[in-house]
Amino acid sequence: MSWITGPLAAFDLETTGTDIETDRIVTAAVVRLEPDGAVSAERTWLLDPGVAIPEQASAIHGISTDHAREHGVPPSSAVEDITRAVAEVLRSGTPLVVMNARYDLSLLDRECRRYGLESITERLGGVPSPVIDPLVLDKQVDKYRRGKRALHALCAHYGVSLDDAHDARADAVAAARVVRRMGEKYQRVGTMPLTDLHELQVRAAAEQAASLQAYLRRTTDPTAVVEPAWPVVPWNRRSGPAEAPREREPGGRAAAPLSRTAPGQVS
Repeated sequence: MSWITGPLAAFDLETTGTDIETDRIVTAAVVRLEPDGAVSAERTWLLDPGVAIPEQASAIHGISTDHAREHGVPPSSAVEDITRAVAEVLRSGTPLVVMNARYDLSLLDRECRRYGLESITERLGGVPSPVIDPLVLDKQVDKYRRGKRALHALCAHYGVSLDDAHDARADAVAAARVVRRMGEKYQRVGTMPLTDLHELQVRAAAEQAASLQAYLRRTTDPTAVVEPAWPVVPWNRRSGPAEAPREREPGGRAAAPLSRTAPGQVS
């Protein structure tokens, strides 16, 4: 049976910024979609990340520092719940759809380390799998298409509705529907065993990272280093994530720029 005819799960985060080593989770969602595209189960979280949410991030996902502090749950307990929910999906063998998985899954890994929790990789005893990333997969099956590859652009291209962009639940649902449409359109991908599909994306992500690195070095940054690993960027123990905050940071801070060793950003 093809994976496109079975259930899919999807995971999405909204965060304080774009740096996997320093930024924090603000909202998260894990949803299950049935073969007809209907959402049959969902879990969502709003966290008090323990730091001020930069205005630039709030402008994207709509969650302010004050709102998160008043209504959000403590980050350590929420990160445990989120990680457990994602691990349960992967243990079940249900494909986990994550748009730009290298970012969301790596940031979740760093949050686990920040709070002394077992990461998904540690819980599963190996790299999270099977993961389906519409960003990596779309770049692989339609390499030369011009235009943006952000989720809203993929939704428009594949005819999927996205009514509340940058809401974690809405983005997760849309990402799952996009990959199903992708699998229907590109039968070689849609009929591929999940193990083979996962390995295809590992290779594709590495190739895409190498191409991006070469482009950046030619055009803007001769020292650019783009992480090729997928779906989780390995943690550098020598410069690992910051410790859990003991108290809130006073005032706000600017959204962190894309680190040269962080996963790629989608425009």
